[in-house]
Amino acid sequence: MTLTPRVRLRSSAVSDTGAHRSVNQDAAFTATWGGAVADGVGGGPAGDLASSALVHRLAAGNVGPVDAENLGVSVRTANWDLRAHAERDPALHGMATTFTGLFVSRDGDLLLAHTGDSRAYRLREGVLTQQTRDDSYVQALVDRGLVAAEDAATHPRRNLITASLSGGERDTIMVAQVDAQPGDRWLLCSDGLSDYVPHAVLSEVVTQHATPEEAAAAAVAIGLDAGSRDNVTAVVCDVDFTGDFPASPAPAAFYGSAALRFTEGLETA
Repeated sequence: MTLTPRVRLRSSAVSDTGAHRSVNQDAAFTATWGGAVADGVGGGPAGDLASSALVHRLAAGNVGPVDAENLGVSVRTANWDLRAHAERDPALHGMATTFTGLFVSRDGDLLLAHTGDSRAYRLREGVLTQQTRDDSYVQALVDRGLVAAEDAATHPRRNLITASLSGGERDTIMVAQVDAQPGDRWLLCSDGLSDYVPHAVLSEVVTQHATPEEAAAAAVAIGLDAGSRDNVTAVVCDVDFTGDFPASPAPAAFYGSAALRFTEGLETA
């Protein structure tokens, strides 16, 4: 039986290499059924390959609403692709990426998938709240009361993450069901944005712009203006209650490193 969800996403994204990096290691995609951002782990090899390979595999393997089990299988399959790349080329051993994605669920709500320190925020009734927990060394210190939350963004080890996707058998990802309400807006972003722009400013940016296109562009622009020393990527998804879902969803759109890699022959429709 074909399920007809009550939700789809109206999404857009912007990804910028930034003034201090020569390569964009962020990758993103948007579709009516999902959106995501991945950030190649700094200090390791081929972060742009890791993020783009993961994003493309997930977008190619999903063309509509999913359930938590399907999504988990899709992420594991994409993670195995990273291992396959490293097995073919030992120079790629150790490449890894964060991942934060929002997907339309078969039951009409949403699924949030996350590992690493890219973030998901939800704007509901004018209030922006962080919906993911950073998998990072500094977040662990904050949880233990050893570092104040307001000092985390400037901590010298803030970029040390404790979880990522690298093709390893023990890699894990959090998948949670979240409710969807009319008027909800989601911001998914790399730490090149969230590490440099205060929460209150992010809230103002995603609130004051009418469309996802405008909000994503404004978020990246303010990250660059704030002096981000990293790649900056923002994905903005508006929850749309249409009562139906396209029988043939439009192909996913890709951004950042994913717009440059693995595009030949990719079928997402």
